[in-house]
This record gives sequence, C-alpha cells and structure tokens, in this order.
Amino acid sequence: MTAKQFRKTVLNLRKPEAHYAYVRQKDSEKKPAHLLGIGLDNEDGHKRITKAEEFSVVGGSEETHERLTETALKTFEELKTRGKKLNQVEPKELSEIIEKSTPE
Repeated sequence: MTAKQFRKTVLNLRKPEAHYAYVRQKDSEKKPAHLLGIGLDNEDGHKRITKAEEFSVVGGSEETHERLTETALKTFEELKTRGKKLNQVEPKELSEIIEKSTPE
C-alpha cells in the first residue's frame, strides 16, 4: 500500500512536545485505523513505548508519555460512548474528542 492511499491528519495537542497522528485509509470504514501519539520532549534517554490495538504512544518524558496514554485511553472511551470506532470518525470530530480527553 502506497502513501498516496492514506490520508493523514496531524492533530496537535495543547503542548508542543506532544502530537497525535491519525491515519485512516481513504474511502473505507472497513479498513483499520490507528492513533499514534508522539512525545517530543524526552531528555533522559529512556525509550517509552505503549502499544494497544488501536493506538500507540512513543517517546516523550515520563509525564508527557503518561499524558498521551491517558488521552488516548479517554479518547477511545468517548468513541465507545458515542458508538463509533476510530475508522468511523471524521478528523474534526476526533480532534474535538482528543481535546476534550486531554488532561489539564
């Protein structure tokens, strides 16, 4: 599968050291989607990776990694409450859910 077959939307969180990338195959709700959280503020050299079925969190300081993981978990709880899966939600709606799910 080529990169042209994917539509990518980067959803920025409030902090510049953390970002989410949402990858969904274009024109198909039956294909899998995956949420990727990327922490950019790691200065201690520790490699942090958290994997789940529909999301992964990589990098970041301990605090940022925990924050990204908590945000991802709350995001999927909200999607479940709405009766939707990641591959069924539009990027704008997902952005709103992530913002709502991000801890203060």
